[in-house]
Amino acid sequence: MQKKRKKFHTKKIAFDGGNSAGMTIESDFNDKNQTKNNGPKKNKRNYSASDILKFLIPSIIGIIIFMLPIKEFDPEINQDKVTIPIAYIASFIQNSIGSYLPALIVGIIAISAIGAILVKLKVYNPKSDYMKGVFDLTPTWFITRVLAMIFVFMCYFNFGPSYIISEDTGNFILNNLLTTLVVIFVFAGLLLPLLLDFGLLEFVGTLLAKIMRPIFTLPGRSAVDCFTSWLGDGTLGVMLTAKQYEEGFYSEREAAIISTTFSAVSITFCLVVLKQVEMAHLFVPYYLTICVVGVICAVIIPRIPPLSLKKDTYYGDAETLDESIPQGETYFSWGLYQAVSKARNHTGIGQFMKNGIKNAVDMWLGVLPVVMAFGTIALVISNYTPVFEIIGKPFIPLLELLQLPEAVSASKTMLVGFTDMFIPTIIAGNEIKSELTRFVIATVSVTQLIYMSEVGALIIGSRIPVKIWEIFLIFIERTIISLVFVTLIGRFILHLA
Repeated sequence: MQKKRKKFHTKKIAFDGGNSAGMTIESDFNDKNQTKNNGPKKNKRNYSASDILKFLIPSIIGIIIFMLPIKEFDPEINQDKVTIPIAYIASFIQNSIGSYLPALIVGIIAISAIGAILVKLKVYNPKSDYMKGVFDLTPTWFITRVLAMIFVFMCYFNFGPSYIISEDTGNFILNNLLTTLVVIFVFAGLLLPLLLDFGLLEFVGTLLAKIMRPIFTLPGRSAVDCFTSWLGDGTLGVMLTAKQYEEGFYSEREAAIISTTFSAVSITFCLVVLKQVEMAHLFVPYYLTICVVGVICAVIIPRIPPLSLKKDTYYGDAETLDESIPQGETYFSWGLYQAVSKARNHTGIGQFMKNGIKNAVDMWLGVLPVVMAFGTIALVISNYTPVFEIIGKPFIPLLELLQLPEAVSASKTMLVGFTDMFIPTIIAGNEIKSELTRFVIATVSVTQLIYMSEVGALIIGSRIPVKIWEIFLIFIERTIISLVFVTLIGRFILHLA
């Protein structure tokens, strides 16, 4: 009996732009049972010049700003460093108005906390959904903002317990970390729409889906997040991931994996870490080790709990994204079609500025208080209690099994990096003589990736669904996996050296 042939589905989209009065794009999705002799009918689309340029120009500008490697002289290391234009601009602004930034941060955190207090007391009732999202908080985040306001007042006006306002705790967060983030958030927030709103992620996502999905269980568009993090800064990667999660492009599982697996520190910071342990002459093999071990962790960790238990559900009412390529399409043609369609939906400079300002305000009022509160608490625990030294002792048997010299001293560094990535290398530089052990600690401290004085606090402050205990568990998993592979690679590198 002859099977009934399904009807072709024809989709027509009218494009108005450029010199064309109204160009029609036709897409004929052919029946899967079409005979081999006839073959799938190729879809023919014609795009106007304005359609292509509306996708290309903003996307190229976004690539230049967020991903183009440039050199900048760094007086701290007395040589050129690799950075990206957005980080260079932020650094220039920070150096120009740095003395005013702490006062600005105090004001921002105070507004975020006072606004939340007024909403909680029902003195202020936000009308818009956006303002409700900013100030109408759960008890946990309400307490976090109030704590952040107390901490930042103590540090700025120099009163309260010394362990909170010390240059190693609260004042480090205020004067060293937040002064950087407050500037990055403004420029990154305003300019992120260049990556998000004009089709770049749709185009790249389609082209790289066959690589990212089987290897890392992630959509192809996540490659842009990863590249931005590695060349620029992990905070930019978290911002980009959080925004795409809120807009329904990533599921809970995907957003959690990207933010905890690919939010890497910059190349420059890696050099600073290696200089701290006096091994800068090994930078090339050191950085290659970070890349190799980072990829190994990215392959393994998404496939084990807690990340493997995350659901593929989407934020709000968003539906699952379909990455399949329709019949008659190539990866390039389908990616271009999706990119042009995305760019066409953008209404212009007004929408661009509105989205950018919302991004910046969200990060200022939502994330800065979280970094201040959690970062200060984490550094207080690290600097004024033996907690991380005690919980690092179970690593001694593993370190001895790996035959790592000075295992007891090295164990102190294994988990203290959860508070701040630089602390393990300070300990290693001061206490450890073995070159292999110093190399291992310097490498593992970077591949551990998530630390509460910055990236971890950013993740918690965003809407990405990852709890603090999950971040700590992922941190331990990354530590164990990294430790094994870094020790093996380190022995080989030092043997050759």
